[in-house]
Amino acid sequence: MHMQVTAILLAFGLALLVTPLVRKWAFKCGALDRPDQRKVHEEIMPRLGGLAVFISFVTAVLLTRDISLQVAGLLVGGSIIILLGFIDDTRGVSPWLKLAGQIVAAGVVICFGLRIEILTNPFSEGWINLGLLSVPITVLWIISVTNAVNLIDGLDGLAGGTSCIASLTLAAVVTIETTVSGGSPGQGDAVFLAIVLAAAVFGFLRYNFYPARIFLGDSGSMYLGFSVAVLAVMGFAKSATFISVIIPVVILGIPLLDTTFAIVRRYYSHKPIFQPDKEHLHHCLLQIGLSHRQAVLSIYGVNIVLGLSAIALTLITPKQAALFLVILSTVILVVANKIGFTGGGGQVTYIPRTSKQQRSSRM
Repeated sequence: MHMQVTAILLAFGLALLVTPLVRKWAFKCGALDRPDQRKVHEEIMPRLGGLAVFISFVTAVLLTRDISLQVAGLLVGGSIIILLGFIDDTRGVSPWLKLAGQIVAAGVVICFGLRIEILTNPFSEGWINLGLLSVPITVLWIISVTNAVNLIDGLDGLAGGTSCIASLTLAAVVTIETTVSGGSPGQGDAVFLAIVLAAAVFGFLRYNFYPARIFLGDSGSMYLGFSVAVLAVMGFAKSATFISVIIPVVILGIPLLDTTFAIVRRYYSHKPIFQPDKEHLHHCLLQIGLSHRQAVLSIYGVNIVLGLSAIALTLITPKQAALFLVILSTVILVVANKIGFTGGGGQVTYIPRTSKQQRSSRM
């Protein structure tokens, strides 16, 4: 317990100390995000924030924890993602090369013994052993969540806060499940690592929440998505209940839903899947009149509701959980359609604040 508290405080403290140093270095090495028509910021911003989160998290883990094979897989795979993101933040990487790098990182995790091995059968009391399918399903899950978090990184503090809430929810749900079923060493690692990751992100948010002084960049948003995805596999891969399979999807509901709608929207618009647009959830919230800060806090609120829903799913019967999921899904779709998130709201436009307003808000 003492080492866990030490790790949490160390990750948080390091993030506070390292982030300003990374910010200065980002200016020197050219890792800068320049404003354009699609973006909502008007000033050149450093975008290597993910490196600060990575350094804080990895240092805290290495100094306070014995490294198991699965934890080593998370650290090595995460290092690949950070390197890939660093290259993208400084020089640019094509979407297909980025995807290839994500697949390699996911493959490394699998080689270290982390994979989704079973899926429960919702129509019976048994479960399905995935066998060889465990590899592609695990890879698909990891790259899906990695890109989902990457795609929602459009407002100050949004991806970081979402990942922080998801990590804490994951830790809470796995703790409840291990209390009931006895758990495994891998699940204990998942809880510890999720809380330490949340602490590192929380320290970074001191500089990333609106008005941000540094962005996560692709290095950060991909790293956070990758880490949360792997921690979910670590926490739930051995679970033998249908609800346990659904819970990670509920926890990451916002980024996964945003990504799904983006793919469908671009497909029916005959646009490349990787072509960015301004019709993500946060853009829709800006369009209906919310301020930058209000839009981010609103999505935080939804993430918290989904997190509490995931916790509730572990405490009710399977039949009650199924009914709960139907109601929750219906409410989400109705609200999404209401704000134009499903495509009914038309093209989203955003009028940025003037430079004078931008400066005054940072004083």
